[in-house]
Amino acid sequence: MTRQIPRPLLCLLITAATAAMTTLPAAPSPDAAAVGSAGVDHTFADTASPEESAEDLKLANAWVPADQELRFGAKPLEFAREAAAAEAADADCNISAQAATALLIAMTWPEVSPSGAAPSPMTLSRYDTQPTLADPQNRAPGLWFHPGIGMWQLDSAGLGTNFTAAEAMDTKGAANRLAPYVVHRYCTAINRGDTRKEARAYAWTAWVACRQGACENTFQRALNGVTPVDGIGRYGGAKPRRCWYQGAAHDCFYVDPANAQGASWWAAPGGGRSPVAAPFYVIRLDGSATVELRYWLAADSGASTDVQARRPFGANARTGLTWARGPGLCDLTAQRGAC
Repeated sequence: MTRQIPRPLLCLLITAATAAMTTLPAAPSPDAAAVGSAGVDHTFADTASPEESAEDLKLANAWVPADQELRFGAKPLEFAREAAAAEAADADCNISAQAATALLIAMTWPEVSPSGAAPSPMTLSRYDTQPTLADPQNRAPGLWFHPGIGMWQLDSAGLGTNFTAAEAMDTKGAANRLAPYVVHRYCTAINRGDTRKEARAYAWTAWVACRQGACENTFQRALNGVTPVDGIGRYGGAKPRRCWYQGAAHDCFYVDPANAQGASWWAAPGGGRSPVAAPFYVIRLDGSATVELRYWLAADSGASTDVQARRPFGANARTGLTWARGPGLCDLTAQRGAC
């Protein structure tokens, strides 16, 4: 029996397919990003002209060189395989678990790691330069709200609109969300008469880096095997914590780009056109409306005060942020902040 995607999720997925899911983290040129023995990119310099658009950069740098093997974090690969196999088993078209896995991960290299290095679950978009993403009071250069997060670049303008940054970095949760999305779109195309190649392109429509065939290339290569890389965890270096905020304890995550696991070219100061955020905390605030909170301690950002930014679920960060002085946050796990 075919397992149905829950109607609210299916509606969101179909709607989001026409939105800008991927936020153009603007991966480096493969020639400029050498791959180390652990499959981690070295830093690189952005040499693109100011006139070159983020989409142009994405498409120009999407192709993984033929002489580079495809690497992927061992733990994230385990989650991707589990999610893909579950969807393949109940799909309403014929697709193997192996093909569903390749379909699910093929876009990650063109999107965030075209050197072939293991994509980082922590990846922060670096080519969104809208002024509204910065602290309007300019209290510190690292007070920057990256709208696209993770190896799949879940963006607040699309599929990531109801995810916090921490949830988008969670490779298990992201794989469980995206597997039904890509398999459903693939089967929709197959069942209307598309070829398998056409159906794969339809499944990847939301990813800019896939528009000229780079993801078909990585798909075919992934079918022949991916090299697992140890040392890349479920959250890619983000740390689960407990935080005290406004009179209550919350699950929270501490995100420090310096601790990124996997391809970390984007964490370098020259790794993109936008600033890179100073270390920040992420909390999901549930209530009458769900809100993503990103919180910077003064000790982390260098500002004279704590600073916070709030984004309601469903809002695009480019137009929907509210910045304010932070009321105080205590990291109960690490005993830092206003404890």
